[in-house]
Parts: sequence; C-alpha cells; structure tokens
Amino acid sequence: MTQVAGLASNRGRNLMHIAESAPGGAELDVVLSNHADAPVLEKAADRDIPTEVVERDEEESRESHERRILEALSSYDLDLVCLDGYMRVLTEEFLDTAPLTLNVHPALLPSFPGMNAYEDVLEAGVRVTGCTVHIVTEAVDAGPIVTQEPVPVYEDDDAASLKDRVLHDAEFRAYPRAVRWVAEGAVGVDGEEVRVEGDSNERFPARRLIGEDRSTELRYGENPHQDAALYADETEERATVVGAEQLNEGAKALSYNNYNDADAALGLVKEFEGPAAAVIKHTNPAGCATADSVSEAYEDALSTDPMSAFGGIVALNRACDESTAERIVDSFKEVVVAPDYSEKALAVLREKENLRVLDVGPFGDLEPPLREKKLAGGRLVQEADDQHLAPEDLEVVTEREPDSDEFESLLFAWHTIKHVKSNAILFAKGTETVGVGMGQVSRVDAVRLAAMKAEEHAEGKDSAGAVMASDAFFPFPDGIEEANEAGIEAVIQPGGSVNDEDVIEAANEHDMAMVFTGNRAFRHD
Repeated sequence: MTQVAGLASNRGRNLMHIAESAPGGAELDVVLSNHADAPVLEKAADRDIPTEVVERDEEESRESHERRILEALSSYDLDLVCLDGYMRVLTEEFLDTAPLTLNVHPALLPSFPGMNAYEDVLEAGVRVTGCTVHIVTEAVDAGPIVTQEPVPVYEDDDAASLKDRVLHDAEFRAYPRAVRWVAEGAVGVDGEEVRVEGDSNERFPARRLIGEDRSTELRYGENPHQDAALYADETEERATVVGAEQLNEGAKALSYNNYNDADAALGLVKEFEGPAAAVIKHTNPAGCATADSVSEAYEDALSTDPMSAFGGIVALNRACDESTAERIVDSFKEVVVAPDYSEKALAVLREKENLRVLDVGPFGDLEPPLREKKLAGGRLVQEADDQHLAPEDLEVVTEREPDSDEFESLLFAWHTIKHVKSNAILFAKGTETVGVGMGQVSRVDAVRLAAMKAEEHAEGKDSAGAVMASDAFFPFPDGIEEANEAGIEAVIQPGGSVNDEDVIEAANEHDMAMVFTGNRAFRHD
C-alpha cells in the first residue's frame, strides 16, 4: 500500500478527495500544515487521519523549517508526498530527503504559472484551461509533468466560477490519477523526464478525453419534466442520426426519445446487405425484415406487430422510394431514417406535417468501434458487437441438421436479436420477424411473449414452422418446450449452459434442429 503525506496551508480539498477515493489503494497517512488554524487539519481529524503542525518561526530559515517538517514526518513510513495549496517553496534539501513529491497547479503548464492562474487565464482570453500535476522541484511550477486535465473557459466565467470548475472537473480527476499511477508503479522519473507505463494509444487507453459540442437543446428529455440537449461529435464520419439532415422542414424537432430510437433503428438495418427495413419502438424492434425491395421489407417488418409499430421509428438501408413512402404514411410514424429519398417519396412523406424525415447519407462503416454508456460516477466502454456469422460458424448439436432455408432464417434471426433488449427471444420465418419477446427477466417468459406476439399481433403470418433465436443460452429445457408449443422447428442460441445436454435432448424429442453460435448477444441498454 502506498502511504501518502499531504502538505497543505488551507483547506486541502484535493487531499481530502484523495483520502476518500484511495486511488490505487493509496492511503493518506498524515496531513501536515504550516498553519495551526488551517481547515484541512480539522477535516483530517474528522477522518481519523493523523495531523502535524510545523509553523515557521518569524526569523527561522527555510532550511531549518523544512528540517523540522522532515523530522515530524520521520515517524511515518511514507512513499509519496502530495502538496495541496502548500504556500511554501521547497528547497533542494527537502526534495532530496523526502519521497517523490507531487503538486497540482490550476492551469495547463507551462502556460499561466504563478499565484494568479485564474485571473491570467481570463485576461488572456484562452478557451481551454485545466490543471497540471507535476513533480516538485526548486523551480516553481516548472517540474516534470505527470498528467494534465483540460476544462473549457466560458464567456461568462469569472475567477470564482473558473476556480470551482478547475477544482471539480480537472484537479479531482488528475490528482487521483497521478497518485494511482505512482501507487501502481507506473511512474518513472529520469531527471527532468517522466514516463508513465501504460499511458499509450491503445484500444482502451489509460485516460480518455471527450470533446463534444452542443448541437441543440431538446424540448425535453425522456419525460417532459427533464431538460435535455444533444451533443455532437464533429469528427464522426459514419452515417448517424445526430448528423442527419431533416428533410421535412416544417416538422417539429426530434425529441430525446426520437434520437434514441432512431439510432437503434439505424443500427439494426445496417446489419444487412440486402434491402432491409425495421420498425423500432422504445429502442426494440417491433419488426424487421429483408426482401427483394425496401417496400416489401417494410411491409413484412410492419406486419410483425402493427399495433406496437404505431408511433414508431422506421429505418431503411436503401433509398426510400414512392411505394415505400406510401406504405409508411398509411399509419402513424414519428421518424423515417434512410440513406436517401426519391423526390416522389419526399412529396408523399411531407404530406404528414410532423413526420420527421432524416437523410443519414451513405452508411460507410457499419458501427463505431466502441460503444459507451454513461453511469453515475463513470462510463462503461466496450467494443461494438460486430459479430456477423455464416453457416460454417455454427455448430449443429441436434440429430437433425437445419436445411438451407432454415440456416438463412436462423442467421437473419441472430443478426436481428443483437438489437433486442435482453432477455431476448425472436421468432422468424424466412428473413422476416414473426414475434419478438424482449426485456424479460425470465428467458422462458421471453419465449411466451414472442409466441403471444406471433399469435395475437402478427398479420398474415404465425410461428408455425418458424425458427427461434435466443440471445443467451437456455438454462433449462422449459424454453424449448414452450417453443415447441408455438410450432418452432429450429433454434439458434449460444450454448454453454450446464444443462446443454438436457436442452439438446428436448430439441431432439421434438425433431427440432439446433445450432450453437458460441457467443451470446446481450443488449442491456
């Protein structure tokens, strides 16, 4: 465990933040101040952190004062010293004797050193400032830099508002990061150079900087009582709903939910090379299909669950033609997303005053390489689920092997279920959905929901003779029994359950074909 001594002359808010977060397991072992009335001492005592006070006598030399500080710290087994508003310049004698010593400066050094960083930043009119964690040397604010963190400077900032944002948005990130790196043994110091092991341009780098500009303020968020805004990544070159041109100019602006659902719809139709259409409701597919034309694909997708598709989002992976447009406007839809539109299609779509028509342009790459989800206090980052399987990637585990038509349908179902919220079950015939069971806490309930949707909501099709996809393994044979009741004849699933043999046996008893993918396809957001 890395033992840290904190030196502060005032409140020591960074030190208290480090004490609470314990970066890399580092422990604030003692807090020392050169002022007996420094608020940091009481804060440390409240946290049961030992404190020391070493005030400088009026005629005392710097060297003498520092020797007494070193003596006060000598009873602690220290690995690191962290300064936080410690208003003394340290001498070479102290720095040679003490462990590695860090300080944080409220600007991006070497710009704006000294005591008046906030005022100097505002006077210079720069648009970005931040903080710098550096190794302390005798030269003030000039030691080797360990890490930095930027923050924007806004037009209405004054020194107080800027100070508050630099502290919370920059120092509270950068200082614990530097301490963690030291605790992990990642920081190497060679004279005036610092190297941080692992701080490299990798798939998941040790630190990330995200710069996005507000594109627009939205009418509200998921619900009318929530304020919301849209931020755009101006470097993104793929087809996105954020950068899409809205072609029905008189229509109202997209809402938070519209953007979320349209993004999900676009992601689904990007899965397919042939003409494809999807209808999305609350980020889940109400229906999806591929066909010889987008018009046919849309009709097949809509017929899966036209009731749930009411007020949904339509996405196409081909230019929208007049025939498809006429089918779309036949029932209420919120948004249409496509890579292009014919003039006749636009004329039809514009007849619906508040139908938002988005032109995302050529698709380009299918998915961003990373997917993110913001959490309270952090962010999850993962690779995109870009698995795209062929028949040779599947393991047949039952006595009966799927025929060529079933293989095509199983693969369509698998590439569609990636976009259904888990626990997810999907029934398909050919390359169109028949029933979708999404977001259930029980997999067998998801099967029952898909069967109910196919029986009660699908128009002109049912689940008899359909195939079934499951985004994760079946823990018990009951899901297969329910599928048999619905008329399912082939199943695609990851496999990997301790009860796989029982599940396969149930499939064999009902003359079902079953294939394993070896990978699951969870989607939880």
